[in-house]
Amino acid sequence: MTVMSTSYEETGRIRQKARTREALVAAARELVATGGRAPTVAEAAEAADVSRTTAYRYFPTQRSLLLAAHPEVAATSMLPAEAGSDPEVRLEAAVRGFMAMVGETEAQQRTMLRLSLEGDASGRELPLRQGRAIAWFVEALEPLVEKLGEDSVRRLAVAVRAVCGIEALVWLTDVAGLSKDDAIDQMAWSAVALLRRAAQEGRL
Repeated sequence: MTVMSTSYEETGRIRQKARTREALVAAARELVATGGRAPTVAEAAEAADVSRTTAYRYFPTQRSLLLAAHPEVAATSMLPAEAGSDPEVRLEAAVRGFMAMVGETEAQQRTMLRLSLEGDASGRELPLRQGRAIAWFVEALEPLVEKLGEDSVRRLAVAVRAVCGIEALVWLTDVAGLSKDDAIDQMAWSAVALLRRAAQEGRL
């Protein structure tokens, strides 16, 4: 007989545990937003008025806490309800939706970017290393799949991700001196330009 392991959150008072977990996640997000750095599990526990022992049952490591607290985890799409079928319109909408989320959670995004650049970050399952945005852009470019193929569409989505996101926002605002609105306009323009150039060159 095979014995399946069950996580702590899936046993006992599930609803209460869900509330405790959410309290820890919310506390971690608030600490990142106000402090601009990655909180420890103990710090999140104190802020959420949860015992450290209990907090470590939900999040054994700081990394697991930060993964849960990262705002991209729950997002499934960056397209509006009526996205239409025009690839350019869909792509620009996805980029602007993505950047609206990044802008609203900039402190968390900057913290995760900083962690991803640390010397010991290799192999970490950090959100910035998981390519979620690429999937959102692939979705935006879906009308092109039948004609162009999945590989070419994904290649374009990767190129688009290279010109937008927290990395580009940091450079455009902190280095180039653009306002956030102008930076987002620049990213949307770059994304559509990549789509048009790729089409012209026949790489799609």
